Amino acid sequence: MEATVTTANNDEKTWGGGDIQPLGASYGKMMMWFFIVSDALTFSGFLAAYGFSRFKFIETWPLADEVFTHFPFMHGVSAPMYYVALMTFILIFSSVTMVLAVDAGHHLKKSKVAVYMFLTIIGGLIFVGSQAWEWKNFIKGEYGAVETAGGSLLQFVDKDGKRVALEEFAVKLPEQREALTRSKEKWFMEDAETQPTYSVAEIQAGFKAHPDLLIRTETLTAAKKKTVLTRAESESRLNTAKYVVEGANLTRNEYGSKLFADFFFFITGFHGFHVFSGVIINIIIFFNVLLGTYEKRRSYEMVEKVGLYWHFVDLVWVFVFTVFYLV
Repeated sequence: MEATVTTANNDEKTWGGGDIQPLGASYGKMMMWFFIVSDALTFSGFLAAYGFSRFKFIETWPLADEVFTHFPFMHGVSAPMYYVALMTFILIFSSVTMVLAVDAGHHLKKSKVAVYMFLTIIGGLIFVGSQAWEWKNFIKGEYGAVETAGGSLLQFVDKDGKRVALEEFAVKLPEQREALTRSKEKWFMEDAETQPTYSVAEIQAGFKAHPDLLIRTETLTAAKKKTVLTRAESESRLNTAKYVVEGANLTRNEYGSKLFADFFFFITGFHGFHVFSGVIINIIIFFNVLLGTYEKRRSYEMVEKVGLYWHFVDLVWVFVFTVFYLV
C-alpha cells in the first residue's frame, strides 16, 4: 500500500509573524488581540453571573449608595460613590496618557513617550491604591449589624431612618469571653481576637436602653428603601439575633446579601490584578524607553501593544463600574 505525502506550496506558508500580516497587524498585535478577546469573555461571564445573582436576590441586595460612602480625609462625611467616580476618572485619564504615549512613539519622540508612560504608571498606581483603600473600608465596615438564626440581617436606625452604629448604643456587660484554644478542643473555631467588639447580649441591652432606636431589615420595599420595623417588631426580631456582624468578609456581610461581598471581592480583585499587572508591564516598557531600546529599533510597537492591554483594562472597569456600582 503506497503512502501519500502532501506537500504545501511555497506560497501557502503558515504565518509565523513574518512579512505576511493578516489584517495589517503584526504577530505580536494579533496575539494581544487574541488574549484581549478571551479575557473579555471571562469578564463577561463574571458580570453575567453577578447580574443573575443580583436579580435573584434583588430584595436583599445592598444599595451601593449606602455601601461606598467613604472619601479619604473626610471621616464621617457621607459621600456616596464620589470616590469610586474619582477612581474611574483617574483610570480613564491614564488611558488618555497612554494614547499620547503611543502617538509619540509613532513620531519617534522618545522623551514624550517616557513622560506619558510615566503619567500612565502614576494613574495606575493611584487606582490600585484606591482599590486597596476601598477594600479596607469595606472589610472594616462602618455601622455594624446583627444576624438572626435564620440568616436575616438586622441594621439599626433612629426615628428619622438614619443608620446608627453599634458603638453608639451598645453597652458593656460584665461578662468574661472565653478564649478559644486547642487545649479546649475548639481549635477549629475562630480565635478570641477575631470576635466582634460587642456580644449579642450587649447589643440587646443597649437597644432596650434606647427606646428611639428601630431595626431596619435588609429587605427592599417597592421604593427601593430598606424596610423599617416598628418598635415592637424590632424588639421581637432582635430576640432572634445570633451573630454580631462588623464589616464584610466571605462569611458574613453587614451590608446585605452575602453574595454581594463575594462578587465584590472576586470581580474588583480580579480587575485590580489586571491593573497591577499592567502597571508592572508599563514600568518595564518605561525603562526600556529610557534605555533607548525602541529608539534603536526605530519602532515603538511594544508601547502600542501594552497600550492595547491598558485600554482593555480601562474598558472593563467602565463595565464593572456601571454594572456593579450604578445599576
